[in-house]
Amino acid sequence: MSSTLSIKPAADCQFDLMSLGEVMVRLDPGETRIRTAREFRVWEGGGEYNVARGLRRCFGMRTGLVSAFADNEIGRLAEDLILQGGVDMSFVQWMPYDGLGRTIRNGLNFTERGFGIRGAVGCPDRGLTAASQLKPGDVDWEHLFGKLGVRWFHTGGIYAALSDSTPDVVIEAVQCARKHGTIVSYDLNYRPSLWKGIGGHEKAQAVNREIAKSVDVMIGNEEDFTACLGLEVEGVDENLGNIDVANFKRMIERAVQEFPNFIATGTTLREVHSATVNDWSAITWYDGQFHESQSFPKLEIMDRVGGGDSFASGLIYGFLSTGDAAQAVNYGAAHGALAMTTPGDTTMVTVAEVEKVMAGGGARVIR
Repeated sequence: MSSTLSIKPAADCQFDLMSLGEVMVRLDPGETRIRTAREFRVWEGGGEYNVARGLRRCFGMRTGLVSAFADNEIGRLAEDLILQGGVDMSFVQWMPYDGLGRTIRNGLNFTERGFGIRGAVGCPDRGLTAASQLKPGDVDWEHLFGKLGVRWFHTGGIYAALSDSTPDVVIEAVQCARKHGTIVSYDLNYRPSLWKGIGGHEKAQAVNREIAKSVDVMIGNEEDFTACLGLEVEGVDENLGNIDVANFKRMIERAVQEFPNFIATGTTLREVHSATVNDWSAITWYDGQFHESQSFPKLEIMDRVGGGDSFASGLIYGFLSTGDAAQAVNYGAAHGALAMTTPGDTTMVTVAEVEKVMAGGGARVIR
């Protein structure tokens, strides 16, 4: 097994990255709460999609989405938002809407940001969605990976948890991607509420451990590695605080022994002081070495949703553009930090702003 990433040349591929996942319409009450809102701002978002959008909008890479929507006005709203983000939709499927949503619909995600001692709250409404009903054989992976060419494929544990069929879609996709030499990354992204209805914690581990066998770059925080892969981090309290980085590194070393196909891992380290103040940093393991990012102590947060996805897109960009793990983890940490200073799930920053932060640039006004 190679210890370094062998990434296809850009000239040989139509896409730098392709993501598989569900995109929901996010309804954001702003500074108030869902239960008291009288109006909502509309964004689009989804863990796997956010990575593709970040790579396209911040880093200028050629990205696409594999997903499905019910063909109604909500689906077309999502389409409009996705196209504004520049992500290719040629592998998105449109399924006939039944007029009511009895059998198929599009996902909604009501999310309030939290403030101070009041944490952020998400209330997803995503049962029976089109993307969750994709089955093995629905996507022509051979055409995508074998003919068109993709340098990097990204998916994650949110999509794998949506239904009984989505784990098999993920496995089909990652196996075909690796067959054609495409790098595969996977964000564990453990969500107890999603797994609860399809087998719970035991099913989550069984599914994620099977998918992990075909992953080159595994992404997740300490809770994700424990819940999804059964790898405990010593000394973590019930609030996931007081993380000893040395203990975390030991867990990663066990992970790469158990899954020797892992070429790299990426993790964000977050200490939550309040909903609006977090310590933030990241760490990657690559070619037998750990690389820690610059740290962002007492980072002020406007909207934490999507911070981890923006870390992932920055990390992937760093590997695609430089091949240097130390650079990659700093691209990821800086991009994630900046993404949490703006509303919505997706990035609103530029690569120049990311690199300014990486270089130690401050927050003085630019005129």
